[in-house]
Amino acid sequence: MQKSAHNKRLHLSAEDLRARLAASNTAKQFGFELADAEPGRVVLRMQVDERHLQVHMVVHGGVLAALADTAGGLATYMAYPRGVRVATVEMKINYLEAIENGSVEADARVVRKGKHIAVVDCDVRDHNRRLVGKALMTFFVGPLAKTKPKATACRR
Repeated sequence: MQKSAHNKRLHLSAEDLRARLAASNTAKQFGFELADAEPGRVVLRMQVDERHLQVHMVVHGGVLAALADTAGGLATYMAYPRGVRVATVEMKINYLEAIENGSVEADARVVRKGKHIAVVDCDVRDHNRRLVGKALMTFFVGPLAKTKPKATACRR
């Protein structure tokens, strides 16, 4: 029991991730919601509405990429101890099917956890469980950045 409580303090919890999503402008704008979270894996979901559609009335690829990237970043946070910073280094996504309505889910799993680099695989599925996208991402993992002092005018 003590080990479990220790792990909860050592790693982020689902509630921590919900707080991060609530503070994320992108997640708020697109309506991303946490569906599931465990060490090294996160599932995000969004309900498709007009704001997600491009001119041909299907979900814009950039929205799907943002969903996958956000799920991948959160999965990476779940794979490392608290106190790290995660930043996307590279992302590749294949769009396999168009989505017109319903919901979309991004299931991101850390497949390689290194000291400073994590690789994440992400399946994007529609409400019928069709595989509509596949993403592979690389994240930098490092210490939290120290707070920088505000910029001041240059002195000569």
